[in-house]
Amino acid sequence: MRSSRWKQILETRYFKVVSLTTLAASCLVIGLVVASGINWTRPSVAQTLTAATPETLAAPAARPGSLAALTKRLSPSVVNIKVVKVEKVGLEQPQLEIPEGPFGDMFKKFFQEMPRMPKNYRAQGAGSGVIISQDGYVLTNNHVVEGAKEVTVTLADQKEYKAKVVGRDPKTDLAVLKIKSSGSFPAVAMGNSDQLQVGDWVVAIGNPFGLNNTVTCGIVSAKGRVIGAGPYDDFIQTDASINPGNSGGALLNLQGELVGINTAIVAQGQGIGFAIPVNTAKPLVPQLIAKGEVTRGYLGVNIQSITPELAKAMHLKDRKGALVADVVPGGPADQGGIKRGDVIIAFNGMAVEDSHHLPALVAATPVNQEATVTILRQGQERKLSLKVGQLPGEKTAAAKPAHPAAGKWGLQLRDVTPQIAQRYHLKEEKGVVVAGIEPGSRADEAGMQRGDLILEVNRQPVGSVQDVLEKIKRSKDQDRLLLLVERDNGKFFVPLEQQG
Repeated sequence: MRSSRWKQILETRYFKVVSLTTLAASCLVIGLVVASGINWTRPSVAQTLTAATPETLAAPAARPGSLAALTKRLSPSVVNIKVVKVEKVGLEQPQLEIPEGPFGDMFKKFFQEMPRMPKNYRAQGAGSGVIISQDGYVLTNNHVVEGAKEVTVTLADQKEYKAKVVGRDPKTDLAVLKIKSSGSFPAVAMGNSDQLQVGDWVVAIGNPFGLNNTVTCGIVSAKGRVIGAGPYDDFIQTDASINPGNSGGALLNLQGELVGINTAIVAQGQGIGFAIPVNTAKPLVPQLIAKGEVTRGYLGVNIQSITPELAKAMHLKDRKGALVADVVPGGPADQGGIKRGDVIIAFNGMAVEDSHHLPALVAATPVNQEATVTILRQGQERKLSLKVGQLPGEKTAAAKPAHPAAGKWGLQLRDVTPQIAQRYHLKEEKGVVVAGIEPGSRADEAGMQRGDLILEVNRQPVGSVQDVLEKIKRSKDQDRLLLLVERDNGKFFVPLEQQG
């Protein structure tokens, strides 16, 4: 009886062990099958994800690979320029009152033996340039070769040639040289700098610190930079390293085209360099080669940018365009019907963004060419036709800067008499002169000065203090005043506004 019971217990335990073993084996098989399935399907899932995000494949292509081939092809087109200038030295032996006695004799001997600087001495300079034609014309910066008596060009293969400055344009800081040789030279193709976008890769090649054929790479950081270098500032900003000696060197796109001439740096900054767009140079190079100088178009207007206060005072919808503050009598603009107070919003179909933009458009237009000028006059758009003149002398079509304007006026006015005209150096003995400015007033904050001549009030001419007072009294808006002011032969608008 007891033995049969133990047998029953053993059989039950054996059944449980076998069942657990079978279950474990089954789970192991199922796990292997599942794991095998996951391993087989994972690549297809990854392929699906890759196909769904094609930008992940395009991203590496957007970055430049090796620049070795590009550099090898283009470096021979960039040259090192060495110049010799002969400069005068204004130092002379000092004229001193020498005392008598033994000390006087000592002083005389000292000054007689003092070495004197020569009146003229030879100064050397260096920069870079880029060959733009196979017959040896080189484009560089004006400041590299200005005043040069001797110019030597060294190619990448260390061959040296004498060169001649054939043309310079200080306003854009461009110059053209001609290598004195009948040989053929490796020239770079000119690109289109207007097509550059912020973020595009660019390559700079030059000779910084005399280190020949140095290549750096970066991106276009900004376009249209105005750095105060001249009236036609329109620089490309790049973080490709530019250093002293790079001036006149090439800024190239990844297609190997010239898109800029490296020109300026910010000495205290890092990764901030500036290049002249090649599209600025294109129309100037033929003139520099043929005539040695540049002839620019001329409108004969004095313009200023539209501040928020001016836009409000003149009821303009936005601040785009160049405000005409004055028109030169008999000039192209005058003959074409442009008037003071007009806003030039387009020139030959090209939009005028601000007063800085217009002079460059006009200057690039051939003299005597017919041009269409789109203006806003009293809120109405008009198109006028005129013939572009020639920029006289060193004058420019650039604007006199507008003075800041804000708030209520505080003016002391006087009628112009012969005595007043003499005191304030006025050319005419008529009109209304600002005899004083109340400190802290709106006129003071607007930058008005004693001696300013007021020509108009709210777009209406005035000839006396009484006229000014009447125009102010009749104004529909007693909290705003728009003045046309003349100072130092220049005219500009000044809006004044009373703030509540």
